[in-house]
Amino acid sequence: MNVTVESTGALERRMRVEVPIEHIESEVDTRLKSVGRTAKIKGFRPGKVPAKVVRKHYGTQIRQEVLGEMMQKSYSDAVAQEKLRPAGGPKIETEDEDGKTFAYVATFEVLPEVELKDLDKIKVEKPEVSIDDEDLDDMLLSLQKQRVTWEEVDRKSKDGDRVVVDFTGTVGGEAFEGGSGTEIPVVLGQGQMLPDFEKGLKGIKAGEEKTIKVKFPKEYHADDLAGKTAEFAINTHRVEKEVLPELTDEFAESFNVTDGGMEQFKKDVRDNMEREAKQKVDSDVREQVLEGLIEKNPIDVPHGLVHEEMHAMQREAMQRLGIEDEDQAPPLENFNTPAEKRVRIGLLLRQLISEQSITVDSAALRSRVEEMCAGYENADEMVNMYMSNPQIMQQVEPMVIEQSAVEWLLDNGKVKVKKVSFKDYMNQPAS
Repeated sequence: MNVTVESTGALERRMRVEVPIEHIESEVDTRLKSVGRTAKIKGFRPGKVPAKVVRKHYGTQIRQEVLGEMMQKSYSDAVAQEKLRPAGGPKIETEDEDGKTFAYVATFEVLPEVELKDLDKIKVEKPEVSIDDEDLDDMLLSLQKQRVTWEEVDRKSKDGDRVVVDFTGTVGGEAFEGGSGTEIPVVLGQGQMLPDFEKGLKGIKAGEEKTIKVKFPKEYHADDLAGKTAEFAINTHRVEKEVLPELTDEFAESFNVTDGGMEQFKKDVRDNMEREAKQKVDSDVREQVLEGLIEKNPIDVPHGLVHEEMHAMQREAMQRLGIEDEDQAPPLENFNTPAEKRVRIGLLLRQLISEQSITVDSAALRSRVEEMCAGYENADEMVNMYMSNPQIMQQVEPMVIEQSAVEWLLDNGKVKVKKVSFKDYMNQPAS
């Protein structure tokens, strides 16, 4: 077998393989003899079929089988011989036979050579989140608002009130689609409606009628209304004030806390806040670590792997959005940049895991599963169910190994701790 390899791109390789024709013909002859012993051809007894007849009936099929198997084996042998690491399957093109050799060309991409460097220079700012009594009170208030009731009041409306109105909108004296409503509740200050509309409802009383002028933004989603001024005729049914439930044991029971009353409920709320904060910190730190890893170690990535990842991300998006019709799928090109990043991270982490011999033990697996199940009421049962399911654990194990790699980078990088309040940290806009 003769092999030559040339680089046709940063990661693309063109490999030409020659195999002596006698090797192929010898294997074809051997198989034809084997077939001839059992072949059933009209006019001949089994085992007595002349070789020429066997070749006429089966020669083409057997030769194609031999060529296919020979190309598969010789490709694997050639790749090993040349110490290549294909990133995906090859594109095979056969050449015309010259009577002496059978030759084909395999074009494929290889994995990049990764030499990790400057891992100790990766900088990370790790938030240290504090949860004080004020944060807990804010969270309890938020939970109270989930159980809010409304009580009608005989006064002018103000921020926080709910105003129930009928309205009819017109532009240039003409009604427009979506411009009317009956008994529509509007909570003032929540931004449910356009600013001019809400402003016009402040200070209004039950039974009052008025006309509000509303300026639609230039970037409004309905083109026929963008930048225009509408008039809304308002009829006010009632003004209602917010009534929050008291923080009692009954309130705790409404959130399925049946033992321990409010004291236990507050503990559960704080525990949940700590868990949410930790998850966000872990996510933020992981993102910083991986960004640093990429920045310090730029590498080319195989287009084939990126394309596969783009399809995988498209399928994930379809599942999240509940889309089954592929014609309705988000455009594949939308996933090019994140897919390329995901492939690059995967290659770098794979090299780190190999170099540092990072493995995962049962304790780390169980810890990850416990984190995944922490939000369930029957968390212990869920943990045991996950741990006893091999398919689930096959999905969890790579996640744990990757997290171990991230922790290794964190331990060996430059970490600066930044103290931050729960409220500031959890309410900061996503980057």
